[in-house]
Amino acid sequence: MSTAAPAATPLSDAEFHRLTGAVLARIEATTDRWLEDDVIDIDVHRTGGLLELSFPGGSKIVINTQPPLHELWMASRAAGQHFKHVDGRWLDTREGGEFFAELSKQASAQGGKPLSFTPD
Repeated sequence: MSTAAPAATPLSDAEFHRLTGAVLARIEATTDRWLEDDVIDIDVHRTGGLLELSFPGGSKIVINTQPPLHELWMASRAAGQHFKHVDGRWLDTREGGEFFAELSKQASAQGGKPLSFTPD
């Protein structure tokens, strides 16, 4: 029995760019709020469709849009994951996990404290 995510929702290139841009902006806004509230000092660097989160201690999480595949990729200390847009959510193509839940799990592990990213 496969645990893979269901088939991706078809997106136009413009929809893909709009949706992934919103994801990256949401992550930036969350980390900015944490910095302002002195929750954790995560350095964020964005270049186009690539967002790099640098944690205290030197570990990183890299989130990268993949326009030709209409995927969102995340590389962390623990795993490399690919996500496709399915019915309004970004789901892992192998395990089916939701992007923001997976990002929260990896960020919490690398940040050494509970950190929660949400889609809105």
